[in-house]
Amino acid sequence: MIDNPVGWFEIYVQDMARARAFYESVFNVTLEKLNSPSAEYEMWAFPMRTERPGAMGALVRMDGFASGGNSTLVYFACDDCALEAKRVLDCGGRLQREKFSIGEYGFIALAFDSEGNMIGLHSIK
Repeated sequence: MIDNPVGWFEIYVQDMARARAFYESVFNVTLEKLNSPSAEYEMWAFPMRTERPGAMGALVRMDGFASGGNSTLVYFACDDCALEAKRVLDCGGRLQREKFSIGEYGFIALAFDSEGNMIGLHSIK
């Protein structure tokens, strides 16, 4: 591989309005609607800059694809993951594990979003 191993991520949701409100509030961002040729699915992308490293991705609502219960964990980069972890609770999510040290690699917190998907929060401080 010559690039980062992850090039895109999708987080499947059941209620797009609720999920958008959760992620926009927790991370203080505005998601952008992506064009869809079909009413069978809807996608809203996280802010992205193609010239920068890191994976780009979106929330996806697709007929026949349930949220939660998957085995893939997406980690969001944070300045201090304790701040986003608090917002998770304020925005209708729940914490699996509060901020804890992973040694020289910084800190993480594990949370469930409004749709039952587990996400990771990572920060150096």
